[in-house]
Amino acid sequence: MSTTPDRSSVQIGALVPLTRPGWVEAGRHLLAGLELGVREANAAGGIGGRPLGLVVRDTAADPERAASAVTELAESGVVAIAGEYHSVVARAAATRADALGVPFLCSSAVLDTLTEQPTEWVARLAPPQSRGWQTYADFLLGAGHTRIAVAAQPSVYWAAGTRILWDYLEPRGGTVIEMRALTDVCDELVDSRATALLLLVGTPEPAVPIVQSVRRDPRLADLLIGAPAGQPEFAEWSRLLGDDGTAIPFLRYLPEQLTPLGARVETALRAELTEAPSFVAFEGYDTIAVLADLLRSHGVGRARIAESWSRVAVEGTRGPIRFARTQGIGVWQWVWPPIQVVDRDPSDPGCLRIRHSR
Repeated sequence: MSTTPDRSSVQIGALVPLTRPGWVEAGRHLLAGLELGVREANAAGGIGGRPLGLVVRDTAADPERAASAVTELAESGVVAIAGEYHSVVARAAATRADALGVPFLCSSAVLDTLTEQPTEWVARLAPPQSRGWQTYADFLLGAGHTRIAVAAQPSVYWAAGTRILWDYLEPRGGTVIEMRALTDVCDELVDSRATALLLLVGTPEPAVPIVQSVRRDPRLADLLIGAPAGQPEFAEWSRLLGDDGTAIPFLRYLPEQLTPLGARVETALRAELTEAPSFVAFEGYDTIAVLADLLRSHGVGRARIAESWSRVAVEGTRGPIRFARTQGIGVWQWVWPPIQVVDRDPSDPGCLRIRHSR
């Protein structure tokens, strides 16, 4: 991992949450995928004989810090910027990248409106939030849940998720019940007659204590707890909650079967991380696969990269990657990443069960 530019190499800036209050586990997986992609690109000859380099900046889930990092990286001469996990942070980075004219390939953030206006400078690998959360709503309806409580913290991201659920569920006979508080939720859940509670909150606080209080209340034994944003994806969830953290469905962006490339990358990432790689690690790898292909095929000029998103045709770890314009999305978008609703198996918390897919 490099923190300083090396002008003998082709440099890509990387935005990653590596310290709190960022989701550090997600950042660690994202960086592992990015770094593996760079190593493999260099093993294949680099970019026109020059090595590919990664200049990493820790965003710590801070939008202002991310925007400043984009400015600094652009001034240092990177040909493109990659990464980021947190949607609100990625939106700040995308806005600054658009203003400065530096290509930004967003790896993992899903907020639909990464930029206020359509831009040629930004592309994204993760599915937009609307597509993922509508898939999650389909899962809820298919499982018979029509009265759905939402415990949400104040945030553009959580508010957007709540609105997606409202707009999608209401015409299909569903009701979204917004919780009044994030403490002492059990009485309100009983009174609301909700059959599902969605955690639109950070982890470990307040997600973990909410789960613990609900699991310990016999009145809520049949309540489904869900976490569409993926809080149970990472090992910390199981360490903190144990059996209480199982059977909580969440979104992840993997196919039922990885491509042959994906299977090989999974083995390499597992060795690097010493645990099963999350979908975020695959997003990191695919980010570099796309950028390396663009740089080899279209050159290292920033404008040439931005002009070439529509020409991308890369075999990724999770399927063929191509970008297109799609209604309501102002950036170039991979159409479409695979989407699954999964949970941790109560009989084997290390095993993830596929509950729904798209």
